[in-house]
Amino acid sequence: MLQSKRAELEGMDLAFAEARAAGARGEVPVGAVVVRDGTILASAGNRTLELRDPTAHAEMLALRRACEEIGSERLIGCDLYVTLEPCPMCAAAISFARIRRLYFGASDPKGGAVENGVRLYASPTCHHAPDVYGGIGESEAADLLRGFFKSRR
Repeated sequence: MLQSKRAELEGMDLAFAEARAAGARGEVPVGAVVVRDGTILASAGNRTLELRDPTAHAEMLALRRACEEIGSERLIGCDLYVTLEPCPMCAAAISFARIRRLYFGASDPKGGAVENGVRLYASPTCHHAPDVYGGIGESEAADLLRGFFKSRR
């Protein structure tokens, strides 16, 4: 149990580092990390502006890199750590990738699709629902996002 708690903290710490780096690049500060058996397979921060790609969310980039790393479109036995509740696109990709556990920081009442909005994993048409653990570092994640958007106004 202690080892899994340590992996949870390390995964979120790296996700926050990716989020801060994204914010420094002028991107919405969201970071994501894919971990399997205590090993980090991939990490990423948002790059939608840089890549001029609306799908370049942190989760999507981390999932793609992890799939490349293991050579499969299925990330069975993998956990995803992300600083913000995933949107509908990312939640669907997480389901299709068969992520085992999803850990996220701040809830997203406007754009989230896990605890808010469409609540994808509660839908009877959802093929795979990961175990979901929200509110991991929620205050830090919310402060990071608030600070970013305040500086834009």
